[in-house]
Amino acid sequence: MEDLAGRVAFVTGGASGIGLALAEGFAKEGARIVLADIEAEALEKAEGDLLASGAEVIGVQCDVSDRGSVMAAADAAIEAFGKVHILCNNAGVAPADAIDETTPEDWKWCLGVNLMGVVHGIQALVPRIKEQGEGGHVVNTASIAGLIALPTVGIYTATKYAVVGISETLRGELAPAGIGVSVVCPSFVKTRLHEGHRNRPAELGSGPEEPNEFMAQMLANATEPAVIAERVIRGIKRGDFYILPHADMKLGFEARANEILAAFDLD
Repeated sequence: MEDLAGRVAFVTGGASGIGLALAEGFAKEGARIVLADIEAEALEKAEGDLLASGAEVIGVQCDVSDRGSVMAAADAAIEAFGKVHILCNNAGVAPADAIDETTPEDWKWCLGVNLMGVVHGIQALVPRIKEQGEGGHVVNTASIAGLIALPTVGIYTATKYAVVGISETLRGELAPAGIGVSVVCPSFVKTRLHEGHRNRPAELGSGPEEPNEFMAQMLANATEPAVIAERVIRGIKRGDFYILPHADMKLGFEARANEILAAFDLD
């Protein structure tokens, strides 16, 4: 998909961080944008800022862990623009704790957003993209934690490994329809990921009272979201499957891959 002008991009987690940077990048390419986000106030501001810049955009409040909410957002996108060509499953949360100290509510929340949010996005929009017969592209935001396991974020790591696996499967399933797939695996990016508990449903408990300090420090000095968005948009145009913006993580993945390869030769 070399030319994004006139295309319609649907972005979850679109009111901040990587999602908002993607929306801004799509706008520069002449695409129309559907911002889907659970935070009403942030969504309204993001939509207003994009409109002021001349972008064609609508904001739709959406809880990606709720299948009905995602289906309704997809309906709103079709009603506004008639079609959707690019789906960016980007919304995510990152509860931090040792696995044996996590709660069932922690798992339900993180899996609901990070894993089922991707599934819901695919089920809501991929059939419509297929029906259009114009090709398209699905971008799933995973993480370097989907390739290299990280301590104290076991739930997050599990969901991101799952997103990588879903993306690898989806690539083969959608290729005959001319729909590309990319999986994005960034390292630390300057977002509010460490404050995700602000959107945690009340019925799943409050979670930690304070943001994870280690995550806060790492994210404060991390890559700007616009850098990731630029890489993603370039990847969509080139048809890249793996989008790995942080070359400094290569050695960590290489060590894991070598250990796995060596295990095949063990008696």
